[in-house]
Amino acid sequence: MGADQVENGGRDDSDKVEVNIYPLNSYYFGSKHAIPSKDYSLHDHLQRFKSNYAASGMRINVEAVLMVELFKHPHLLVLQIKNSIYKLPGGRLRPGESDTDGLKRKLAKKLSLDEDEGQWEVGECLGIWWRSDFETLMHPFLPPNVKHPKECTKLFLVKLPETQRFTVPKNMKLLSVPLCQIQENHKIYGPIVSAVPQLLSKFTFNMIGI
Repeated sequence: MGADQVENGGRDDSDKVEVNIYPLNSYYFGSKHAIPSKDYSLHDHLQRFKSNYAASGMRINVEAVLMVELFKHPHLLVLQIKNSIYKLPGGRLRPGESDTDGLKRKLAKKLSLDEDEGQWEVGECLGIWWRSDFETLMHPFLPPNVKHPKECTKLFLVKLPETQRFTVPKNMKLLSVPLCQIQENHKIYGPIVSAVPQLLSKFTFNMIGI
């Protein structure tokens, strides 16, 4: 092991994957009709969750990690719902739908005007989270004693082009949040979003235009 590797805890930075990210002002933002909420309370959400599980089995979600540059720092694009809920763009797969096709469909629905699915470059899966029971929190592992998990969420790196228009439902906001603010900030962003900076540690960001 060379001296450089010892100083970096045994990690060889030359093995890092480089990802281009572009300035926030390279993108355009607009709004469209609100997406109606299916749940009016936590009880409603839980009942719908249980009904869907009984009909279709484990729920599989796919979510996108979208990066931009602002103030010379990498920022994550996050959807804010009802002023207190923060989520990565994405959603539930249809039965038999592939991860890539489902994520493109959901991104088009949440972030595009014409729902053109061809503009999203879905990259590698960064992590998988599991819900072992209906009312438990999600965790980045599946306990060996859990034979029938209720929900699975997969995070994918989605590479943005140099410029693009985002069209967001009126009942949501698309925020750019610095990774340093998100890191381990479970209280505000929840366990999945707050884990994204660590999942991105194997990448080197090439910030274009600065």
